Amino acid sequence: MKYLLPLIILAGLALTSRPNTLPVVDGETSLYEVMRALGAPERADIMVRPEEGASEELGREIVLEGRLSEGGMQSAHFKCTSCHNIVREDPVLAVMDPTARLAYAEANDLPFLPGTTLWGAVNRESYYNGDYDKKYGDLVKPARHDLRGAIQLCATECAQGEPLNEVEMESVMAYLHTIGLKVNDLPEGAPTVKRINDAISEKTAAPGVVEDLKASYLLASPATFVLPPEDRKAGFPVAGTPDPANGRAIYIRGCLHCHEKQRYSFFELDDSENHWAFLTKHFPRYDRYSTYQVVRYGTSPIPGKRAYMPHYTKERMTDLQIEALRAYLATGSAR
Repeated sequence: MKYLLPLIILAGLALTSRPNTLPVVDGETSLYEVMRALGAPERADIMVRPEEGASEELGREIVLEGRLSEGGMQSAHFKCTSCHNIVREDPVLAVMDPTARLAYAEANDLPFLPGTTLWGAVNRESYYNGDYDKKYGDLVKPARHDLRGAIQLCATECAQGEPLNEVEMESVMAYLHTIGLKVNDLPEGAPTVKRINDAISEKTAAPGVVEDLKASYLLASPATFVLPPEDRKAGFPVAGTPDPANGRAIYIRGCLHCHEKQRYSFFELDDSENHWAFLTKHFPRYDRYSTYQVVRYGTSPIPGKRAYMPHYTKERMTDLQIEALRAYLATGSAR
């Protein structure tokens, strides 16, 4: 009995020192789960549905290797990673800046690609934005506000491949959730872990936190189609001076990502004088080998080969970057 009173006192102290609500969020919590905990409306298009045979690992194989559930290839020409990174590619999540992205790609050894990264795709609210309806027309309608619709459009039109069945789709969805944003990914100034946990406890504060969380990253990737320069000999009338070093980064991380050893293209390139000279010669021309032409318009599949080159929008490559690429190739070919 003499030990009972101290135990009761200690138990009472423990109870009185316990916070009203235990923390449910930390820096590694996915933003998707944070939004759910805050009571944000759930989106059916990003929820993973139970499907027998579906798995995160299969989703990873489909995205990285293009291998489907029965062993076949989703596309004979492309994989998701032909055009999309699967990691962070922008230093500032609320800004779409190709200049900053190229520097980030150099610092982190990433490709410089025409498609937005799949990292954080489950946290965006629209897809195939801006001018993509000019390219795909009504096919964009079921894709713009539905991630599954966007995946199917990418699989059949962009990748020129097979649509995903339900097992494959739910597997890809499960994998995409593993590369969604986490609290630690958000910039300084975004709601802190403490503020999020307080808002979960005090439901009245939750809507404001949800709004501030969404303001800390882009909910959609803008897409503006732009034209080649009017005078291809003169090039784009850019304000800055084209830097051949940036041009080399674009050539290595953009062009060669697909064209080196015909990785995803039937047109082969390498980092040599012959290819620099070829591209330099065609830059000012009005033909399918003009870099101005293919970067801003892309290419169409040719008979017998469904592979093609997607174009870079204004948000994925600037005019100055294209001029930097031209400067690098011209400098190399003049050696």
